[in-house]
Amino acid sequence: MVATSVLLGGCKEKKKSNSTERSPILVLTQKVQPSVTDKQLLVSGNVEGNKTVRLGFLVAGKINYIAVQEGETIDKGALLSSLDPESYEIAVELADTKLAQMQDDYDRLKELYNRKSATESDFVKVTNGLRAAKAEQHFHAKNLKDTKLYSPIQGVLLKRGIEEGEIIDKGLQIFAVSDIYKVKVNAAVPEMDLQHVKKGDIAKVYVSSIDSVFTGTIDEIGSLADPATRSFPVKIEVKNPGLLIRPGMTAEIHIQTGQTANIITVPAETVLRDVDNSAYVFVADPYKNQAFKRKVSLGNIVGNSIEVVSGLNPGETLIIAGQQKLSNGTPITLN
Repeated sequence: MVATSVLLGGCKEKKKSNSTERSPILVLTQKVQPSVTDKQLLVSGNVEGNKTVRLGFLVAGKINYIAVQEGETIDKGALLSSLDPESYEIAVELADTKLAQMQDDYDRLKELYNRKSATESDFVKVTNGLRAAKAEQHFHAKNLKDTKLYSPIQGVLLKRGIEEGEIIDKGLQIFAVSDIYKVKVNAAVPEMDLQHVKKGDIAKVYVSSIDSVFTGTIDEIGSLADPATRSFPVKIEVKNPGLLIRPGMTAEIHIQTGQTANIITVPAETVLRDVDNSAYVFVADPYKNQAFKRKVSLGNIVGNSIEVVSGLNPGETLIIAGQQKLSNGTPITLN
């Protein structure tokens, strides 16, 4: 008799437990409705400087000074680096001496020539010698001047390919300076969407590495498509306050197309994630009074909502509160 009572008691507890697990959850719902929104073109791109120059010395020599490090800002006309000038200074001194000698020879012969005491051929010869001495002196003076390298633009030093003490040849590109007070974002627009893009259009540029959104304008639209992707190059010009954006960063570009589209959006908090990061929401069946899990594909963020590309249909009942307590098939009470 005691055993029977215990068994019955256990059954009652089990029945009571099951009843608690299946108690309806109070939820808040709303009907899924399509909304009209401005159609946007979403493309990815990479950042480059508004203007980038690659620099090197016009003469060979040994690096004896470097003024800036990579990442530092540089004023226009600022010294970047210099070479040991000693050999070039000696060349200039020799050229100056030769020019002075030729100038003296020219002055003496010209006086004789004016008095008809020197032949014309001798005067032409000394005249040409003086011209050559001046050119040689100018050449060596220029070489001496070229032992100092200056920045032709204001910007940031992107690359420095030398160290002090290195011996380099002329023409070797050893510095890259970029004007990044404004930057350009390179993007590729598909052929079918090019008709919606115009020079001067506004674009929103999101740079994920600094988690910031910038407003830019379309500055260039290419005329030749990439043969592999059938997309056209487009450049968006963006102001860069604080020089936060750096060349090489990637960006997402949202371009307004001037068209509208019907889309389905849901409040961001209604979207949940599975362990595999797939998105889902809960919809209510008002006839069965149950909640059902529905996997969805997401699109763009629209204000505080998220676009649902597939998985939901207009007229369905979306659960917008209480969804964290639900599982597939949970009984619900509609508020």
